[in-house]
Amino acid sequence: MKVCLFGGTFDPPHNGHLLIARAAREIFQPERIIFIPANIAPNKTEKIHSAAGHRIRMLELALLDEPASEVSAIELERGGISYSIDTIRAIKTQNSLSRSDLLFLIGADSLLELSTWRQPEDILTEAQVVVARRPGFDPAKVKPEYLEKVIFFESPLIPLSSSGIREIVCNGGRIDELVSPAVGEYIREYGLYRLTNK
Repeated sequence: MKVCLFGGTFDPPHNGHLLIARAAREIFQPERIIFIPANIAPNKTEKIHSAAGHRIRMLELALLDEPASEVSAIELERGGISYSIDTIRAIKTQNSLSRSDLLFLIGADSLLELSTWRQPEDILTEAQVVVARRPGFDPAKVKPEYLEKVIFFESPLIPLSSSGIREIVCNGGRIDELVSPAVGEYIREYGLYRLTNK
């Protein structure tokens, strides 16, 4: 069984996340893609705006029509700062996976920051890291020993960020084209990202 892990704050999950996951599913054909919302992301200075329950539910709604996709609360349940290496090892052990059967999906921007992550060499050893290319990405800025161990793939990328979506909602704008309809309705129903929640 091949499993692909895709982590993030997902606050909220948007169509850009889904596009990357679809491309990875088409190219690498994992049996499962597991979306993992972080409890506390170590490399992000911005606070998480939505409670864990909201982020889990938005992901579930976003993935309703995404085959072989699921949500794991492993990092939320573990608490504290969410380190990818801990999650990789836990899921690898739980599912008796080899390195070649465990994909760890990141964007090229994350690859540029990988040296600042906890135990980056171990991440590359424990899982096969697959990287969605970004426009303007310069591999010369990445350690050569990292480049040797990752697989790049092409993904249709749209200029979206969760922080940008929160800003649009806060300012009363429309996000119908940026998130799945169910996620958009959920954000409206619970008044997420309004000025009082920003």
